[in-house]
Formats: sequence, structure tokens, C-alpha cells
Amino acid sequence: MASYPKSADILAHNKRFIAGGIVSFNRAIQPEIVFVKGQGAYIWDAEGNRYIDYHAAFSPHFLGHNDPDVNEAVRKILLDGKSLFGAGATELEGQLAKLICSNIPWVESVQFLNSGSEATSQALRLARAATRHSHVVRIQGGYNGWGNDVAFNLMTSLEDLGPRRSPGEYPLFPISAGIPEEHQNLVHCVNFNDLASVRYVCERYPIAAVITEPILQNIGIILPQPGYLEGLRALASEFGFVLIFDEVKTGFRHSFGGYSQVAGVVPDLVVYGKAIANGYPISALGGRVDLMEYFVSPDRKKRVLLAGTSNAHPVPTAAAIATLERLLKNDGEVYSHVNGLGKQVEDGIHKIVKELGLKATLVRQGSAFCLYFTDHAPQDWHDLASNHNFELDSAMREKLIRRGIFLFPMPTKQCSISFAHSEEDVTVTLKAMEQALLELVPSFSSAGLRTS
Repeated sequence: MASYPKSADILAHNKRFIAGGIVSFNRAIQPEIVFVKGQGAYIWDAEGNRYIDYHAAFSPHFLGHNDPDVNEAVRKILLDGKSLFGAGATELEGQLAKLICSNIPWVESVQFLNSGSEATSQALRLARAATRHSHVVRIQGGYNGWGNDVAFNLMTSLEDLGPRRSPGEYPLFPISAGIPEEHQNLVHCVNFNDLASVRYVCERYPIAAVITEPILQNIGIILPQPGYLEGLRALASEFGFVLIFDEVKTGFRHSFGGYSQVAGVVPDLVVYGKAIANGYPISALGGRVDLMEYFVSPDRKKRVLLAGTSNAHPVPTAAAIATLERLLKNDGEVYSHVNGLGKQVEDGIHKIVKELGLKATLVRQGSAFCLYFTDHAPQDWHDLASNHNFELDSAMREKLIRRGIFLFPMPTKQCSISFAHSEEDVTVTLKAMEQALLELVPSFSSAGLRTS
């Protein structure tokens, strides 16, 4: 059993000064490893162990850790004295805005913030200002940030949630203390891929917005069923709510225009983050110009406040420009490479599953994938929570970490391939996965793991 004494020392030191010793509790993991370096497809822990990284810090490192083109753009900005001025416009924010709006037709206007949570909060505020309605629909099992209007029903146990109901909505379970009950009365939670329940809620409440990940990537890769996203678009037109796609994870990874482009469904507002700047902290909110202009409405009663000292800070803005220019370069070279590696992963895992006779399903979208220990691809949280073997998932991830393959050690978290990964990295990963599952099969053989 591997041990991590240097990591333990760092965490113990941090706990003296930081509540819990860590600044984002979504990062808390077992084993308690502290990472100290990242380069390309690899990360190193405090003990000096190297890992092939498929976590990618919750997926922003699309080009790989410390991509040289992005780092050079940042270095140049610093050497040129591009400081945070905090007064007036900047050339950089205009360059980034043009790059996005010129290449994503449904983003007619854009604004920049520092995190996905900030951007989703602003999107909901815009929707409320435009519709003059207050109620919001969100998706069971999805994650749209830490704001009071979305911090509910992340991975709620079915014992608490109750059986599937359609049409209908589910009881709310806040994922944080401190959310006023008044906020909870304005939020309605339904399952992914359930248009009947969205209609049910819209017929009963004045809905300002439906906010959803177009792929439910907080719990792996749950794909929209045929007609689902198109159905949301039609319901938005029928009931007059604002359709918000949270593409913080899917944006720029699955195509330059995110999953909206893949699906061919246009949201009213869209939120980007993570891959937009290859790990530097910036997010974007864009969409219909008539909605975005609420930020500058001449009517003070309609105007939506947009403020932030660090919005479009020159360092992450330069990183975003460099990242997006790289994604547009050489006729889609980045997408071709990562999608090819994704296919290699898919084919390899299918072979392993078949040879071991496992009841497992690999779901992939481009460079993102998740292995579910079920006999089918889950369609929503109820489906996943009822059928997936969470214990086996956890055990596999732990064994892979011990073998130098870093998947985030929590069941159903997606894996992300970067442009820095190689075919050899994938080959090594598949071998490690095969060995891990071979060791685990005897322990789980009585739990319905086999297909026969």
C-alpha cells in the first residue's frame, strides 16, 4: 500500500491556517495526495510519483498542463506591463470577445467573469430581468456552481429523493447550509432527458430560465436523448423562458462551439469556463444581444449589475486568446488528435470489458469518457443511482492511482483526454485498467458484475 508522508505533512501544515486545509472542498480526495507539478499529460505528487492525468483539474487542461503556447502568451503579457488597470476598456478583452463572437454565431455578445459559478449566477439574473419571472428549473445530478439558485440535488440518495416521477418535480436538497428558504421556493428540480417534467413545472410556475449542462458531465457522461435538447428549445419558445446551456465543462472541448454546435441546438444564453483558457481562471457568458444588453439598459430599473475587479484580468485573458487560437489552428488538429485518442480508449475498454465478461458500459463524447458498471448507458440520475456499481467504481479508481493513472477518486467523475496525451499514454492506461479489473473481479463476482 502506497503512503504519502510528504503530502500528509503539507496538509497538516495547511490545516493550521485554512479550514479543512484545502481551499475548495470539491478537491478533497482519498488518498490524501498533494500534487506539486504538472506538465503535459502528467502530474507529480509531493513524493515524486508521476501520474498520467485524466482528471485535468476537473477538465480545463484541454491542451495539457503548462502548454508552452499559452504560457508564452502569459509571459509576454507580464513582460509588456499589461497590468490590471481597473479603469476603462482594454484591447485584450476586445480581442477575446471578437474571437468568440466571430466563431460562435449564437454568441452575439459576450462578457467575462472569473468562474463558472459567477457566470451562471449572472445568467440567471439576466433571465429574471428579461422575463420578469423568478422561478428556475435545474437538473437532478447536474452542477451549475455554488450560487443560491443552483446549489441543490447534486448526487442525492434515492432514499431521500424518492422514486422516479414524471411528470413532476423532486424535493430539494441543498448542498450547502446558508441558503434562504425563499431561494428554495423558487427552484424546481427535474431529471435530465425528461421533457414532460419541464412542461409540468412550466405550467404551474412563472419560469425565468431552465439551466442545464447539454451533456450531464457532473456525473460522468450522460448524453441527451434524441429530441431532448430540441424539446427544451421548443418549450422555451412556448413558455417564454430563457434557455441557458451551462457549457463550463463541454465548451470548447467537444468542438469550438461546444456541445451546442455538436447538437445543433442554440441556447439563449451560454456559459463557458474551464477549457476556455487551459486552466487559467476566466469564464464567459454570452448569447442573444437583446439579453446581454440588459447589462447596459438605459432604464435603471431593468439594468443588470455587472461588476468585478478581476473580470478579464490580462493574464487569464491572454491565456484564453492563446488557447482559442490554438484550437482554431491547423484545421482542427487538436480535436482530431484528442478524438482519435478517445476512440482508442473506447475500443480498448470495450475489449477489456468483453474479455472479462463484465457488466459495464463505456460512454464517450469526443475526449471525455466514463466507464459505468451497468449494462447500459444511464439516461438520468435515477437510472445511474439505481444501476451503477459505485463500490467497484471507487475500488477501480484507487487501484489505478496506485498504478500511476490519475482518475479523480470519486465514482462517476468523467475522465478527460488532453492534446498532450499520446497513444502510448493510452496504451499504458488500458493495461493498468485491465490489471486493476482483473484483481477486482473475484471480489465483486457475487454482486452481479458478470454478464453471464
